[in-house]
Amino acid sequence: MGLAEAALILLAGVAAGTINTVVGSGTLVTFPTLLFFGFAPVTANVSNTVGLVAGGLTGSWGYRHELGGMRSTLLRWMPMSLVGGVTGALLLLVLDPAAFKAIVPVLIGLGVLLVALGPRLTAWSAARRGEETSTALGDHSRRRALVLSSLVLATAVYGGYFGAAQGVILMGVLTTLTSESLQSLNAIKNVLSTIVNAVAALTFVIVAPDQVDWRVAGLIAVGSLVGGVIGSRVGRRLPPNVLRAVIIVIGIVAIARMVLAP
Repeated sequence: MGLAEAALILLAGVAAGTINTVVGSGTLVTFPTLLFFGFAPVTANVSNTVGLVAGGLTGSWGYRHELGGMRSTLLRWMPMSLVGGVTGALLLLVLDPAAFKAIVPVLIGLGVLLVALGPRLTAWSAARRGEETSTALGDHSRRRALVLSSLVLATAVYGGYFGAAQGVILMGVLTTLTSESLQSLNAIKNVLSTIVNAVAALTFVIVAPDQVDWRVAGLIAVGSLVGGVIGSRVGRRLPPNVLRAVIIVIGIVAIARMVLAP
């Protein structure tokens, strides 16, 4: 690996760590970069996943103030992220990626749509809850919690498998089915996505250590470590509408890159 190649991979890691913290599609920077330099797709994906864990840690720490009062929520969803991350990582190692790649742009598009319509859908959901009796509301809340947990699990499986725009999809789900502030949800997204990446990375290291290029993983880790700090400082200052617009734009760019990629 030449110095110029190493420098570009390091910079890609910084960009990915920043984007992941603010929105959540940094893989669409690092993964194509690694493919450009001739790394095999599976090796690129695995090494990228291992490297981006560092950025998730600094990004989550940067959002620690927004996580105040969210302990019970995180404890409820963390097991979904753990199970989903391991499941997705194992699927990457045993399945043909071509079939799943075809549906990835659709999933990202759905996430973008949910983020865009999030305030209206949340208001509609709150209005409906207000019209229910207390008993029916309890039933409705339990159903909604089950649906939300299932979608968090499904997003985690996707994140363990590929991870590109995992944050966009997760934010779409959370903004639609919860009434928390956008910044609080972004903080939760960072923690859950980091858990997914971490358990997926651990699975790769244990099950397929030959697929990890530690030079690449190390460079991306250093870069994303810095990017997570940058992303948390930038993202926490963005007004909700601006953050929502950034998520939508990044999601659309992600879809375009995946659809138009050779």
